[in-house]
Amino acid sequence: MPNKRHHQKRDRSTKIVATVGPASNTEEKLKALFLAGVDVFRLNFSHGTQADHGEVLARIRRLEKEMGRPIGVIADMQGPKLRIGRFKDGAIALKPGDVLHFDADVDRPGDETRVPIPHPDILEALTVGSTVLCDDGKVRLKVVKKGKGFLEAQVVAGTKLSNNKGFNIPDVVLPLSPLTEKDRHDLEFACEQGVEWIALSFVQRPEDIHEARDLIKDRAAIMLKMEKPAAVEHLTELVELSDAIMVARGDLGVELSLAEVPALQKRMIAESRRFGRPVIVATQMLESMITAPVPTRAEVSDVATAVYEGADCVMLSAETAAGQFPVEAVTFMDDIIRHVERDPGYRQVLDATQAEWGKTIGDAVTKATYQAAIAVDATAFVAFTSSGTTGLRAARERPMIPILGLTPKVETARRLALSYGVHAVHMKEDIHSFGEMVDTAVRVAVEHGLGKPGDRLAITAGVPFAKAGTTNIMRITTIGATNPPSRHDVDAVASTMPRRKVPA
Repeated sequence: MPNKRHHQKRDRSTKIVATVGPASNTEEKLKALFLAGVDVFRLNFSHGTQADHGEVLARIRRLEKEMGRPIGVIADMQGPKLRIGRFKDGAIALKPGDVLHFDADVDRPGDETRVPIPHPDILEALTVGSTVLCDDGKVRLKVVKKGKGFLEAQVVAGTKLSNNKGFNIPDVVLPLSPLTEKDRHDLEFACEQGVEWIALSFVQRPEDIHEARDLIKDRAAIMLKMEKPAAVEHLTELVELSDAIMVARGDLGVELSLAEVPALQKRMIAESRRFGRPVIVATQMLESMITAPVPTRAEVSDVATAVYEGADCVMLSAETAAGQFPVEAVTFMDDIIRHVERDPGYRQVLDATQAEWGKTIGDAVTKATYQAAIAVDATAFVAFTSSGTTGLRAARERPMIPILGLTPKVETARRLALSYGVHAVHMKEDIHSFGEMVDTAVRVAVEHGLGKPGDRLAITAGVPFAKAGTTNIMRITTIGATNPPSRHDVDAVASTMPRRKVPA
């Protein structure tokens, strides 16, 4: 039997995502990371085999069973990796003003004047004036001439270029799908294995989300990695089409000015909240902890800033995948979050940036339930949710009390592990009446440390029970009370359900 304390809600609302790798893929390390504070694990399909990821996922599922708490899993697709070819001597020296000839003849090694690129379609898409970035932006070039099957680019900055370095084209929408053949195989494998989230790299336009949705169907939710300038231009539409957002600051910082990234991060968090989409801030959050046991002060401030801005999650990448101190990195991140969320100024910032509410009955009932919860000093907002939508609506408000997300679907509970303030619980029993709804809410809240006798709970659900998209009732109850549903409960559902069908 799992230790009861593992049931209890974490002492914070912002969640932690950790990337699994050689430093963290054993059962012992995964458990240590979970106990240190990890809510969701990320499997990076840019590294390792499908068999490797399948074994890690199986370990996470065993850990979930042992701990008695849902754990979400993200399968992060690699996406197209653009790389130059090879050089005769392995590398070339550069200086500003040099002009290099680019073509697609990869069978012939490059030299001091020529660079092979195995992507003829990309050569075709570039135009005079386009920027080409190589080796994570360390080398910057400007296209000065274009001909049939080749182009010439002048070095703007950089001193060296070596074999197979990556390159980026920030100011051109490239004629590439975000899903390579490898990605399609990985995506199918991840869906068959039952991951909750598919993270998409290299998204440039809304059509890219539609393409992925057609392949995934309803087997997993789509997480959009915001990493391309073209995607920023379609930000609102892409956020609306996706199920969650990852602010992939590493790639953004290569293709855009680094000075632009903080403002974009703030804008992406705000836009995600507006549509009720969970949003993760990622890349280099505690980068120094790959090799050091403590973070820098700047890194601590970076994590704190993401929390102050209202992110659902902050993410660790190489720190937990390949670093020397993976558990310590999670412990520090957990500590930073808790200190920020205790700061009185934190609530002031969140309350000053409240998300816009929708116009549906579900939106209205969720908002009213939260307002009632604050008015009666409830200890928790209880959301009965089948698809997870009610939990997401509650999380969008960034409430000052915990959200107890009760769902009959384990996959929904795992997805909600990503959402701000949601303590997700997979219910084994079905709910058929108001009485069962209240009894279940009270019992689970007490078991999971979200209330005690005499405390109040604000509950929202939908009639018919366990049917997605029917949030239409609210109830305020006192733990320990056994009162039957009040007239107010009946009135709350009257607009969407005939009175004679409401359980007594």
